[in-house]
Amino acid sequence: MNRVEQGQLVAVVVTHDRLEHLRLTIGRLLATPPRALLAVVVVDNASSDGTGAWLAGLRDPRLLVLTSRRNLGGAGGFEWGLRRAVARFDPAWVVVMDDDARPDPGALLAFHAQDRSKHDAWAAAVRHPDGRICDINRPSLNPFWNRGAFLRLLLGQGRDGFHLSATDYAGQTVRAVDGASFVGLFLSRRAIALAGYPDGRLFVYGDDVLYTLHLRAMGGLIAFDPGLRFEHDFSTMHAAERRFRPLWKSYYHYRNLLIVYRQAAGWLFFPALLAVLPKWLLKTRNHRGERALFLRLLGRAVRDGLAGRLDVDHAEILSLAAGTQALTHRIEPHIVTDSGCRDDSAP
Repeated sequence: MNRVEQGQLVAVVVTHDRLEHLRLTIGRLLATPPRALLAVVVVDNASSDGTGAWLAGLRDPRLLVLTSRRNLGGAGGFEWGLRRAVARFDPAWVVVMDDDARPDPGALLAFHAQDRSKHDAWAAAVRHPDGRICDINRPSLNPFWNRGAFLRLLLGQGRDGFHLSATDYAGQTVRAVDGASFVGLFLSRRAIALAGYPDGRLFVYGDDVLYTLHLRAMGGLIAFDPGLRFEHDFSTMHAAERRFRPLWKSYYHYRNLLIVYRQAAGWLFFPALLAVLPKWLLKTRNHRGERALFLRLLGRAVRDGLAGRLDVDHAEILSLAAGTQALTHRIEPHIVTDSGCRDDSAP
């Protein structure tokens, strides 16, 4: 494949053991004309469900597969995938997504149909397959930078006080935002030059918000376009139970939230902490049958989050969630390229 010409787009998808979803996502992406999507970089995070064999059987020349022997998490996958996409293709734009998320038909053509040069990044309107707005992917304003959002937060509106609303999704107006998710986020060359790459040590959760807040702090401009539509078949948080499945994900959620809050709030971080910690403790009531394990994970998350500790081995967290002692080991990842050649330039 040749290096990308000015204006071309590359997609980065991170996957782990969700082949059923990945089939749909890759199919949707590769159905996009090459003029709108030059390449698709897939980071396979040590999948064991046949993902590697399925990807190896695809013959589309636009596909570049990076395979890791260990699970790098979503954050590690996005860091690796973005670094390789930029080094290999030097694209004008990169769009990122999870394996269970994909652009609506025509969404990437819609991206190219408008002048995108006035902003450094663009956030899509992400919905569930049934059309409901996907709450975890709602772009946001930093309430500590935005007086109106801060007042709405103080008035008890919670997430609705600083996240975009259904009215924003239903309209046609482009809105400036401070935070966005790694589902349907389009990053320009300038955005990556300003903000660098996501911090893979976060493993999962919060890497996208931290990255976009950092981009804004560096002077980058992010816009939400309701005409850029993505779907996300998200099911990690069970709505009826209001708990994480699997439980270990709660550790990363709360640890990384503390790091997000510190970056967003600045000197107001500790007053904000006094407000959120009691709410987190109340989440224990949603974890019948595993409350002790949840509290153990939450306590460890708070301790590591306050210390800014990101060097925790994932095996240790899995063991903590299972109530057992960790047997940690580290296996260096390797890359399998689209040509089937091995490349040992691991992240």
